[in-house]
Amino acid sequence: MAEAHQAVAFQFTVTPEGLDFHLSREAVRQLYLAGISSWKKRLVRAKNSFLTGVYPASPSSWMVVVMATAGSFYCQVDPSLGMIARIRHCLPESRLLSYESRTMVSTVIFSTGAWLSAVLLFRQALKLLLSYHGWMFEPHGKMSRSTRIWVALMKVLSIRKPLLYSFQTSLPKLPVPPVEATITRYLESVRPLMDDEKYSKMEALAKEFKEKTAPRLQKYLILKSWWTTNYVSDWWEQYIYLHGRSPLMVNSNYYAMDFLYVTPSHIQAARAGNMVHAILMYRRKLDRGEIPPMMALGIVPMCSYQSERMFNTTRIPGKETDTLLHLVDSKHLAVYHKGRFYKVWLYYGGQPLQPCDLELQFQRILDDPSPPQPGEERLAALTAGERVPWAEARARFFSHGKNKVSLDAIERAAFFLTLDEEEHGYVAGKEGCMDTYAKSLLHGQCYDRWFDKSFTLVVYKNGKLGANAEHSWADAPIIGHLWEFALATEKFQLGYTDRGHCRGEPNTQLAPPQRLQWDIPQECRDTIESSYRLAKALADDVDFCCFQFSEFGKGLIKKCRTSPDAFIQISLQLAHFRDKGCFCLTYEASMTRLFREGRTETVRSCTAESTAFVRSMGDARKTRAERQRLFKLAADKHQHMYRLAMTGAGIDRHLFCLYVVSRYLGIQSPFLAQVLSEPWRLSTSQTPQQQLKMFDLNKYPDHVSSGGGFGPVADDGYGVSYIIAGENLITFHVSSKFSSSETDSKRFGRNIRQAMLDIAELFDKPAEKAGK
Repeated sequence: MAEAHQAVAFQFTVTPEGLDFHLSREAVRQLYLAGISSWKKRLVRAKNSFLTGVYPASPSSWMVVVMATAGSFYCQVDPSLGMIARIRHCLPESRLLSYESRTMVSTVIFSTGAWLSAVLLFRQALKLLLSYHGWMFEPHGKMSRSTRIWVALMKVLSIRKPLLYSFQTSLPKLPVPPVEATITRYLESVRPLMDDEKYSKMEALAKEFKEKTAPRLQKYLILKSWWTTNYVSDWWEQYIYLHGRSPLMVNSNYYAMDFLYVTPSHIQAARAGNMVHAILMYRRKLDRGEIPPMMALGIVPMCSYQSERMFNTTRIPGKETDTLLHLVDSKHLAVYHKGRFYKVWLYYGGQPLQPCDLELQFQRILDDPSPPQPGEERLAALTAGERVPWAEARARFFSHGKNKVSLDAIERAAFFLTLDEEEHGYVAGKEGCMDTYAKSLLHGQCYDRWFDKSFTLVVYKNGKLGANAEHSWADAPIIGHLWEFALATEKFQLGYTDRGHCRGEPNTQLAPPQRLQWDIPQECRDTIESSYRLAKALADDVDFCCFQFSEFGKGLIKKCRTSPDAFIQISLQLAHFRDKGCFCLTYEASMTRLFREGRTETVRSCTAESTAFVRSMGDARKTRAERQRLFKLAADKHQHMYRLAMTGAGIDRHLFCLYVVSRYLGIQSPFLAQVLSEPWRLSTSQTPQQQLKMFDLNKYPDHVSSGGGFGPVADDGYGVSYIIAGENLITFHVSSKFSSSETDSKRFGRNIRQAMLDIAELFDKPAEKAGK
């Protein structure tokens, strides 16, 4: 009863004598502390907004300018060239403002104006410097004079420690490439995939498009690039993600795994408590802008825009298109366990709950014997099925009453937590353990993840954990940044007791988690069941192979004098050719975060150079030296294409935007229709590693990450994600569909392993022996 009384500030009853009023001092105290915390957060945000707005200057630099100007003026040296006197003349004369006071006010006004002018000048200079990308195309280990000068200027202008968004307005806009250059690169990319007849037809379509249709579309696109921050990102989010009507599960959402070898605690509630607290620590830093921006070369900032919607964000289904609901703040967490939904408050007295308090709350949920309400257990299957039935059910059954209140509790939560009943993770010698782990994170039981939330944290019964993330609001490196912080903080900062519990003594007076209440009619249950059957069929069709390649890592790859990414991409081309006997259109995700609000660009990894090398590997007449030469050409070509994509000179986002403009204008383009209908039968992505460097991986080699993965993009294709973890480990996540007779994830995994070894053998004999 004491906990119930704390839930309300006051109670009253009507008696014959009048109103009997009872005030809960503890509840009022909690409201007061929460209000103080909220105002503190607003003040911090206002302060950080100001500091971000004047970067690379600082308030102290303003004081220096004011004092220097005042000192010079009173030494009878007028640095303002008469401006201070003019400002003083414009100030009204009064008893309150003496001549000296007006002189001081005029000096402050002039100094402030001069300081703001300098800030604007420095920011424009920074923007011009960030528009230089010549450093990216220079040979490894070499630096031109112009790049050295650029590096020196960048270090001078960014000498002050930046906040997360300090560089945002200084980042350049994504440029619109020339149509001719894009079409030339496109034709070059499809040449190895087409015979002479098909290529001639495509050339004719491209020529007609370039001469007749493209100039008009390009003008509209350039106009859009002038008045928008990024000419691609809003359309990419809207049409590629939010307009999609197929299930998010498998098709769009992706996952992240736990440490590969280490499980800090095998107690489910304790692991959940520490991890949730670590995530809240990240959110606090994010709200305050205290996380430094990601930097290339340590001096080139990347766009941080995607981080804004990491928390308090949910994708809301619509009949024609979805929308993203993002709240400034959320003070609770939505939790799922054994078919039941809970609301857990994350704050007490205006302060975030400590890990031991969170462990207590989660243990209360685990110990709760109450059964699910009718229709509650598989409710989340609505988020796993197609979007239109979910949108209709949401509007009809969840727009009023207790259902709306409970749905709001989920959609307005900071994020979603699943306390899973299964056990997963890497077990030495147990075949297929990583495959089932990957499938569980990708789709679970189809009803125990809320696939619409920005991300769902999954904690298993044995203490292993992972995450499932919705894709529309951000790309995988953003979640990867959070994930690295949370895992490192949980293990090396928060820690556990000897028995595996969270440190500290929990507050047993906390009100228990709140069960969400539902009133789900039979018609809605039928819709839930229909979505579940569709999602279950989709999940059962996913063929996954997750394996560790430990024969060598980036250490040996660098001896080949190429980038590890290029080595793996060429290995995938060789593996795919051996697997299917042909080449295919290949997608590799590259980032464009060197530009403001940049997201991704496509690197078309199947090139004429890579196919020539792959064919040489099956040609007994080719010598080892010839194969090495062809590999070097293929690797150099891949790296050049990757750099082009990163610097805004890619192919696919430009063509996509031209297609969107053509649809708006009602123009039919056979060339664009053909380009956008081509399937990506090999979709690949590298998971970034050690973005934060919060611990030394050489010192703690058993704390390597397993990375993450995604489902197959094409029904008859493969999805491949890989993470280069340390010097001697690469983890691959391979997905396909059982329903396709052309694919087999385990077979493709074996082909990848052998391709890696065969290419390494060209440069290093011991690699072959290690593989055997």
